Amino acid sequence: MNVFVIGANGQIGKQLVERLHEEGKHQVTAMVRKQEQLDDFTSKGYQAVLGDLEGDVSSLEQAMSGMDVVVFAAGSGGSTGADKTLLIDLDGAAKSIEAAQANGNVKQFVMVSALKAEDRSAWPEEMKPYYVAKHHADRLLEASGLTYTIVRPGALTDDGGTGKVKTSDVKTGEIPRADVAAFLAHVIGHDAAHNQTIDLVKGDTAIEDTF
Repeated sequence: MNVFVIGANGQIGKQLVERLHEEGKHQVTAMVRKQEQLDDFTSKGYQAVLGDLEGDVSSLEQAMSGMDVVVFAAGSGGSTGADKTLLIDLDGAAKSIEAAQANGNVKQFVMVSALKAEDRSAWPEEMKPYYVAKHHADRLLEASGLTYTIVRPGALTDDGGTGKVKTSDVKTGEIPRADVAAFLAHVIGHDAAHNQTIDLVKGDTAIEDTF
């Protein structure tokens, strides 16, 4: 399938693009915001396009033309303020959902969310704008009519991936970004992941055994 990764220059997005490219099961296209990022991806043999989540929906629709799966792995990052969180993590996700709806070919929309995004009482005070964005982006996707998979990882680390996760009865926990990327690759095109919201932390179950 043709897989479109939004936020491909982010830490999870980049690892996902690399993994999909290496596995060779799907054709992957990376969406990046800057020309130098595009040049970096294409120099490695990856397919990439320019796209801006602060631009209009029609340009996003054009960028994802012909795509079967959209993965939203974008984020404004921890160094930006609540304004960028609103523009990227919430409105950028909303625009991407609208573009996928308009596209008409998208068979699965995979959203990278956050553990406890559905539970307002669990949001840490210092990260509330981020959780507000994730909460409402998830709800927009659920109501969109698109076939979706929402992945809610715990606290992200840069540890080496273990290939093992926990997806049920998750209260709290952390997970390496490498394992999030591996799990995203696993759910792409997987019927059992359709219209599912999945909590994700490190655990004892091999990723390939989760579905």
